[in-house]
Amino acid sequence: MTQNLTINSALTQAEKVCTRRGLSLTPMRRRVLELLLTAGAPVKAYDLLSSLKPGGGAQPPTVYRALDFLTAAGLAHKVEALNAYMACVRGDECGGAELYICEGCGAVTERHTSPVPTETPSGFQVDRSVIEHYGRCAQCAQP
Repeated sequence: MTQNLTINSALTQAEKVCTRRGLSLTPMRRRVLELLLTAGAPVKAYDLLSSLKPGGGAQPPTVYRALDFLTAAGLAHKVEALNAYMACVRGDECGGAELYICEGCGAVTERHTSPVPTETPSGFQVDRSVIEHYGRCAQCAQP
């Protein structure tokens, strides 16, 4: 399967997630998600600016609004340690995200945890969860 097919499949899945939730994946939101998918690694918001419009015509608030929507919809995760974003087309349907961040090469691997955290405070309602683990990937851990 080519990368374009994979990205198109992911975008189609994202549109289904939005439709199911009554959300709108506008052209700008879709384009930001496409850029995240194409990158295949965490991307900083300012790095997305030049790719959005020729000549860098997009404004920072435009990117941040799109990223806020995508993270709230579960279609992207903010990697707090890197102040960057990565795509997730599962739409929070498989539980919270666990991000494994390699301090050697910077690679980030995503896994999903239980849909419902087990030890929340009484009455606390979880909207979304992202847990970050830091260490070394298998390749960087080798002597």
